[in-house]
Amino acid sequence: MALKATIFKATLNIADMDRHYYADHHLTIARHPSETDERMMIRLLAFVLNASEHLEFSRGLSTDDEPELWQKSLSGEIELWVELGLPDESRLRKACNRADRVILYTYGSRAVPLWWEKNQGKLTRFNNLTIINLPPEGTEPLAGLAARGMNLQCTIQDGTVNIGNEETLVSLTPEPLHPD
Repeated sequence: MALKATIFKATLNIADMDRHYYADHHLTIARHPSETDERMMIRLLAFVLNASEHLEFSRGLSTDDEPELWQKSLSGEIELWVELGLPDESRLRKACNRADRVILYTYGSRAVPLWWEKNQGKLTRFNNLTIINLPPEGTEPLAGLAARGMNLQCTIQDGTVNIGNEETLVSLTPEPLHPD
């Protein structure tokens, strides 16, 4: 019998002073059975960093040809493709060919430098690709904010992201890898 996704509800109050974006979002997030709380919260963080009224979660882990998040134009073209983790160069090449902009958020302390060293030469040729590393000292505490019902305050200022609930505040500064 296949395991089913766990449903999480999140209310995000976003104040992105770097982009001058201020909005509340009410999201339903399906966490795949193989997904950890940390990875799910990184998906939520990626939403916060790119929030707009048209940004949406895709089918993600259960679908090979879709990103974690995307934003489409009214005519169906992919304007923004958001990936997580350390994907193959071929997956990013395909994403760069399908979307106007692609953003990859890497995470995981030991594997990221090795992955970047191996793929840097191939990936820096894509002008529509941005790669941002999320430091583990910021992503690991995010897992502690995971709850079936979340009400999170999210503030972005001078490149630093603060996400918190009534008890806990997590602060992290994403590090650009490409373009640097």
